[in-house]
Amino acid sequence: MVHHSGSIQSFRQQKGMNTSKSETVKEHPLKPSRRSMPCLAQSQTHPQSLSKHSSFLQPNHVQPQLQPQPLSAGTSAAAVDVASERAKVMETLESNLLKLSNTEYGDPFLDVGKDKDTYTDDSEHGNYDARTDQSLLIQNKLTRQKTEPRTKSSLKSDAMASSGLFFKDGKKRIDYILVYKKSSPQVEKRSTFEKNLRAEGLMLEREPAVTNSDIMFVKIHCPWETLCKYAERMNIRMPFRKKCYYTDWRSKTMGSLQRNIRELKSWLPRNPMKLDKEALPDLEETDCYTAPFSHARIHHFTINNKDSFFSNSTRSRIVHHVLQRTKYEDGKSKMGINRLLNNGTYEAAFPPHEGSHKSRHPIKTHGAQNHRHLLYERWARWGMWYKYQPLDLIRRYFGEKIGLYFAWLGWYTGMLIPAALVGLFVFLYGLFTMDSSQVSKEICEANETIMCPMCERNCTLQKLNESCIYAKVTHLFDNGGTVFFAIFMAIWATVFLEFWKRRRAVLTYDWDLIDWEDEEEELRPQFEAKYSQLERVNPITGKPEPFQPFPDKLSRLMVSVSGIFFMISLVLTAVFAVVVYRLVAMEQFASFKWYFIKKYWQFATSGTGVCINFMIIMSLNVVYEKVAYLLTDLEHPRTESEWENSFALKMFLFQFVNLNSSIFYIAFFLGRFAGRPGKYNKLFNRWRLEECHPSGCLIDLCLQMGVIMVLKQMWNNFMELGYPLLQNWWSRRKMKRRGQTMENKISLPQWEKDWNLQPMNLHGLMDEYLEMVLQFGFTTIFVAAFPLAPLLALLNNIIEIRLDAYKFVTQWRRPMPARATDIGIWYGILEGIGVLAVITNAFVIAITSDYIPRFVYAYKYGPCADQGYRQEKYRDYRAPPWSSTPYEFTLQFWHVLAARLAFIIVFEHLVFGIKSFIAYLIPDIPKDLCDRMRREKYLVQEMMYEAELEHLQRERKKNGKQYHHEWP
Repeated sequence: MVHHSGSIQSFRQQKGMNTSKSETVKEHPLKPSRRSMPCLAQSQTHPQSLSKHSSFLQPNHVQPQLQPQPLSAGTSAAAVDVASERAKVMETLESNLLKLSNTEYGDPFLDVGKDKDTYTDDSEHGNYDARTDQSLLIQNKLTRQKTEPRTKSSLKSDAMASSGLFFKDGKKRIDYILVYKKSSPQVEKRSTFEKNLRAEGLMLEREPAVTNSDIMFVKIHCPWETLCKYAERMNIRMPFRKKCYYTDWRSKTMGSLQRNIRELKSWLPRNPMKLDKEALPDLEETDCYTAPFSHARIHHFTINNKDSFFSNSTRSRIVHHVLQRTKYEDGKSKMGINRLLNNGTYEAAFPPHEGSHKSRHPIKTHGAQNHRHLLYERWARWGMWYKYQPLDLIRRYFGEKIGLYFAWLGWYTGMLIPAALVGLFVFLYGLFTMDSSQVSKEICEANETIMCPMCERNCTLQKLNESCIYAKVTHLFDNGGTVFFAIFMAIWATVFLEFWKRRRAVLTYDWDLIDWEDEEEELRPQFEAKYSQLERVNPITGKPEPFQPFPDKLSRLMVSVSGIFFMISLVLTAVFAVVVYRLVAMEQFASFKWYFIKKYWQFATSGTGVCINFMIIMSLNVVYEKVAYLLTDLEHPRTESEWENSFALKMFLFQFVNLNSSIFYIAFFLGRFAGRPGKYNKLFNRWRLEECHPSGCLIDLCLQMGVIMVLKQMWNNFMELGYPLLQNWWSRRKMKRRGQTMENKISLPQWEKDWNLQPMNLHGLMDEYLEMVLQFGFTTIFVAAFPLAPLLALLNNIIEIRLDAYKFVTQWRRPMPARATDIGIWYGILEGIGVLAVITNAFVIAITSDYIPRFVYAYKYGPCADQGYRQEKYRDYRAPPWSSTPYEFTLQFWHVLAARLAFIIVFEHLVFGIKSFIAYLIPDIPKDLCDRMRREKYLVQEMMYEAELEHLQRERKKNGKQYHHEWP
């Protein structure tokens, strides 16, 4: 063992300063020079990973382990195994050091081996520790409990290899998984594709499935050299210095103020919604300056441990980039894993999860096993429903695109809290003033007012006071606070969108997406096959590619628009069918045998109509999805993003019209064309058109919105969680039928466990966004008729966040970590809904509710008015039958109509003015963030200059040349 120690010491003396790139493993502080910066402190990113995974790179840490440990008399066989394993580790270490010493001018950390055509390559350096990317996990109390020798990690290599996270050698981490069937006829394409992958620098290893003899897994590992090459090509930004913030007196003053505020907060009770900092990893790379990775300037970057320098999500993204651009046949378009998945060459392609999401030991005492386990314990569990989301950890595991979705969903849910409280206040105000309402009193006391029958055959005369309950219930939603709440929600929608833009700017800065630009997308195979004969030069890439002529594009777009209008007409037909049902059921319920239904036949008619309408809505949604697919494919979009945007817009239009058409009918058309006594309008000369209840149509609108909103949220939650659970249960049941015991199921490797999970939706996050955007429409468009909509949305979203989290962590395969800077087309749709909400709420208050008639009645015709008809105790817009002009509109009708039109104009102009003013006042990017971004850009340039200067000075000193403190 002394020989090894001497070898290490002689190696250190021999190499000296000759390993310029290896010096990046341990960054030294820069010497002061003419252009030194105020904050160039050494970055200690991932200190645990440095001590864990780079033992052979730190001789002063390895040396104590090389000393022989005397064995006691009671030494067990396990101790002997530990000693033998320790000897094996030293043999491997010595061989690696000999390789490094023989590399005179090469980069010892980029030695990947020469035989890239083999499936396994053992020429990579050192021992790849079993918890490569998990070194960021906080172990808090666990570090004090570790009394076991460090060599225990080497004993886990076989266990790690069998766990499904590494190759068979237990060193190379699996970055991606390909799945194919042995019976697939596409053998030649698969063989060519995999050979080209190896030529690109990837390492592959095949593994047959345990539960299915026809399934074969291809494990992919991306070595360091390949990671560096493609990180440079993809302009992936990596950390190279710690950030410094306080650069002027104003920032220092604010910094001291913030410190004082933090000290004050420490005396206050702790916010229960915040997560414990000790429970989450310290993701220090978010606190570092970053720059596009460059292999030539690798010495600029803080590489404490090359195994954890690129996170698992970044490694998977790089491998996916290679898979998308590798050919499987000769030809321009014969490339990419997507085409191989479409033609059946492969069954699936996905990055593996980082292990199990559950552990037999409590996380508080034993720590998290991996990031997936940590996400489950601190995010996906139902017990964490009141906690903030760990967005940085979500982004690190699933990528920025999914992280932005959960950030937007959390922001939307948080903004619903004030809206829900104000809506609840309006509802409670109506509840407490229900008995004192003037309209309710007059209706409940109208014992002598006789109302005409509301249907032809089975309906009877009724007294006005029989509508007393309906009038009181209507007052819950239609009271003096309704107008205020409608204005509040219109302003709330604007504030929500404007502050989300600010929140998005902060996130894109923290997640280093400011200067990120989406890569040039590849063409869709269908587009290339259709227009392969027509080519023109791409103005971005400068290469010829197929293009779609404008006349062909226009004609296909017109066909697609025609299909959209046809489907909208189908929705209107379904609404008409529900209207016919209500007319038929109205007479049947009015003569029903049960007294309760016969007495409240209008409520029974509306309730059953809503349920039938909901079943039609959900049935038509299935049809709409298929039609949207057909129309989008007919358009032949050029890229996948264009296809997704077109498909998302169609799905939104279809489902929005499908959900809201019946609501628009009840709000603006129900009872408007019923006619008058003696001249009622009839459908097919058979059924009299439905009238509003004597207390108004708002109660029907509330019932329609409430039932559809609640039932749809319940159905969506079942489809999001219940359906995948049933599918996974069925998969496990089929495995048991094949004779798999419980022990074999537990011992399945990780890639096979992931294969048995459900893949992410084909549309990605489209279904998630669509559900929330439609809910946003329910919350804002008709909120004047249903003030409890924000409260229901809030309760649903609290459940939705944990449902989605549980689904992503436990029920779905790990999606490819994609990048994005915003929520895409959905922001424009949300803005459109906000504008539509102002218009619809103005019409609901003016036309559907009785707010304007009550207002005119109180100040013109009511008992408290100074003039008018004091003997009239309730509104009536037609002359009595004994007048000279029976059933003609009275002057009161024209007064109410004028007031309604005036209210619509004033309301819309007022609210749009307030919305525009608020949008103008709130900048899209916070001012301090703008200053920080400009300052950081300047500091990055200076630091890059400083690092390059320091590197060249070291090179000159190493070569024995003179150097000066200036740019050479």
